[in-house]
Amino acid sequence: MDLSGVYPPIPTPFSGVEENIDFVALSSNVDRWLTTGIRGLVVLGSNGEAPLVDDRESDAVIDTVRGRVADSRLVIAGTGRESTKAAVAASQRASGLGVDAVLVRTPSIFKAQTTSQAFIDHYTAVAEGSQAPVILYNFTALTGVTLPVEVVASLAEHPNIVGMKESGPDIGYVSALVDQTPDDFSVLVGSAPTFYASLMSGAVGGILALAVVVPDECVELFDLVQSFEYERARVLQRRLTPLAKLVTRVHGISGLKAALDLVGYVGGDPRFPLTASNQDARIELTEAFMSLDPELILRSSLGDLGYDLYFFQ
Repeated sequence: MDLSGVYPPIPTPFSGVEENIDFVALSSNVDRWLTTGIRGLVVLGSNGEAPLVDDRESDAVIDTVRGRVADSRLVIAGTGRESTKAAVAASQRASGLGVDAVLVRTPSIFKAQTTSQAFIDHYTAVAEGSQAPVILYNFTALTGVTLPVEVVASLAEHPNIVGMKESGPDIGYVSALVDQTPDDFSVLVGSAPTFYASLMSGAVGGILALAVVVPDECVELFDLVQSFEYERARVLQRRLTPLAKLVTRVHGISGLKAALDLVGYVGGDPRFPLTASNQDARIELTEAFMSLDPELILRSSLGDLGYDLYFFQ
């Protein structure tokens, strides 16, 4: 399965005091992302607040997105759960809704008991129970566990396990994954500040929070590397890195949603217990956008923050 390209891991918009999923906003956002050069969309990853969304809501989100995305682009759904039984069931439901692949994060609550063999057994069961191909998902900073390279190499031999997303910035780990897995196993990365370096190490693409807010620029970086224009790619990476850090490590999901609002998508607030970004965070994000490209920010957003566009020219 060819997974090469750039994928935004899209946030889930909520509305009102009851924090219901805003399907109108979700549809509008999806339609706009599809005007860009992205390879596809990832729904209900960590940036989609998947642990805060129940199974009924998850299925409705997947169904809504799949219904708006043509078959020429991929829809990947996060179906990770703490129990193997629940992960299999979620993967089966997503398969039935027509996703192209499922993204399955590592179980992590019982860290001491989550051995290499436990990972192998868990993912083998999911791969054998899911009609859709399985993508492993490692996010050590979030879960506190790491898929050992030798475990990934073993799982990569399964015919229904087609790739892995590694969200950390460790290029050595990414290189080891590429080196020790078959050529038809796709390594995708989630760290936008090291996207260029990861591509140079053999990653085939990225599931990048940064691509949620500046998809065209992320696709441009990917295309430059594919065209062997390494110096231009390196320069673009350097320009993108400050914003990439803000919408991931510094301000997290609330910052990513605030950034969406600033560039004309519908971000809104995260679901509790997460809380919205404060004004200082929004100003910091605005300044990063303006440094990258002043045309990205809506004039109405600047007015809300008390800025004059000409201040940045």
